[in-house]
Amino acid sequence: MSSLVIRSERVLIGGALHAATIHVRDGVIVSTGAYTDMPAGVRAIDVGAHVVMPGLVDTHVHINDPGRTDWEGFAHATRAAAAGGVTTLVDMPLNSIPATTTVAALERKRSAADGHCYVDVGFWGGVVPGNVADLQPLARAGVLGFKAFLSPSGVDEFRHVAETDLRAALPVLAHEHLPLLVHAELPSYLQPVSQSSDPRKYATWLDSRPPDAEVAAIGLLVCLAQASGAHVHIVHLASWDGLRVIRNARATGARLTVETCPHYLTFAAEEIADGATAFKCAPPIRSGTHREFLWMGLIEGQIDLIATDHSPAPPALKRLDDGNFIEAWGGIASLQLSLSAIWTGATSRAIEIGSLPRWVCEGPARLAGLQKRKGTIAAGYDADLVVWDPEALFIVDASKLEHRHAVTPYEGRRLRGRVVKTILRGEVVFDDGEFASPTGTLLRR
Repeated sequence: MSSLVIRSERVLIGGALHAATIHVRDGVIVSTGAYTDMPAGVRAIDVGAHVVMPGLVDTHVHINDPGRTDWEGFAHATRAAAAGGVTTLVDMPLNSIPATTTVAALERKRSAADGHCYVDVGFWGGVVPGNVADLQPLARAGVLGFKAFLSPSGVDEFRHVAETDLRAALPVLAHEHLPLLVHAELPSYLQPVSQSSDPRKYATWLDSRPPDAEVAAIGLLVCLAQASGAHVHIVHLASWDGLRVIRNARATGARLTVETCPHYLTFAAEEIADGATAFKCAPPIRSGTHREFLWMGLIEGQIDLIATDHSPAPPALKRLDDGNFIEAWGGIASLQLSLSAIWTGATSRAIEIGSLPRWVCEGPARLAGLQKRKGTIAAGYDADLVVWDPEALFIVDASKLEHRHAVTPYEGRRLRGRVVKTILRGEVVFDDGEFASPTGTLLRR
């Protein structure tokens, strides 16, 4: 007898909607079956016509805890995740103090997270100059992979790497069968901002980070992936020019994957007002032409997944008062809104709902090595589910989000798709605005 039965007229299984019943025991799906009467004597949830799909897996989240908990923190971030239908997230190794570049720092992060997480949380380790000796110990301590920057990260604790650093690190990661996630912009292609440029103009920021910086960085990473045999993952692709390089590299057999983000799929440079620093990120949001090519890359399977790159900061650091794009912190807060933002863009392009799990569940789970337990509704998988209404429309009110700070470029935007319930390993952790106690687990490799 199952400990939980969930029934819906629309369950997303195998890329299609089915009237189905999901049977759960001890937090794991034991079977999916026909849409039948609810069995007696078991805990049951009937969600009617709401869609049930796998809980989202977000593999690019900056929680900033410990050390910069005033920027976000595990409690706020994972509540936001639960409210947005995200049941698993992977925390980035930078913006916390210390950065996750040693086993000791990883344990400090786990200590900060323990007992405060509303969803399951895994961790990336960091590759920085001089820490090659720390990579295998971090892998054995359970990180799900590693992250590196080719250009300055914005924080002193996490220095960017050069080609020589990656040539030393990648064989270690290949041996451990773990991916390297890379911020792909080459510093030599970034353009200095002249004293005469207006720092409030979005064009000033955009022009300083040209697409060529992405293209050159991706070209270098392709060569390194081919030479080492390691799995290299390009984070937050913003440029369709970079997508062409990736397509050609895959034809040669390079182990290369790539993600893009909801903000690159939603916004366009020509729509961003001067002084609107909530939109600042790196690489920058580019033109509507780039946006449409990114959507095409997703549809064609050239882009493997979508992750938020949720990177919040206090309002003062975003320079909302003076709108200085050059001095503002570069990061988009969107963790709670990713499903709605993606679905809004998808529906406007007549993309079927069956594509969503591939981009926001299966692809991220595969990157993090969690594909045998997360991201799919099937027997043997964790009963991580999101129940949502894809027809519901709402206006984003940043003050009502669970993010620590009410700063997001989605403020006032009309989105489609509202999360109703989030279920983590068979337990309802978010129910139409109400939260259960934090029961998220800390994931290890």
